[in-house]
Amino acid sequence: MENSEIEKLRYPIGKFITPEFYSNNYLAEKIAEIESFPERLNKEVIYLTDEQLDTPYRQDGWTVRQVIHHCADSHMNCFIRIKWALTEDKPIIKFYHEDRWAEMHDNLAMPIQPTLSFLEGLHYRLAYLMKSLNEEDLEKTFIHPEHNSEFKIKEIIGTYAWHGNHHLTHIIELKKQKDW
Repeated sequence: MENSEIEKLRYPIGKFITPEFYSNNYLAEKIAEIESFPERLNKEVIYLTDEQLDTPYRQDGWTVRQVIHHCADSHMNCFIRIKWALTEDKPIIKFYHEDRWAEMHDNLAMPIQPTLSFLEGLHYRLAYLMKSLNEEDLEKTFIHPEHNSEFKIKEIIGTYAWHGNHHLTHIIELKKQKDW
């Protein structure tokens, strides 16, 4: 498989593009995407069989089950990072090895329903919190040790909206490819 084909499978909606300006409309749109993510995900995966859930979305990629559990792991970390940024002065967040988490027994074997329920509650809280942020809050930052860079909360809103859409599209494209 050519690099461009692999890249399209890895990033079916493209890589995240940082906007030049974080307008109120942009942020409201991204928060709405975050808020609706669990419902959109549930619609795509609720009727998949265990065999389908255990199918990788691409060669050497995670299974659908792992992708679902990964979204919960990642977005839980997002929520905590935002809380830290809102309550501490430029906290250094905890890096986690998402690849190692994805290979843990729960991510490989656990049913998806508890994670779908968790995502519903988590995304409700994320969206509720994000909608309450003022301009000053949106400018608050945390430091990510992997990149040794500061990230503003408003940047994280865009990034995590993209992240959910990115993984949802992995699942949608696999379903089209397999005619599920």
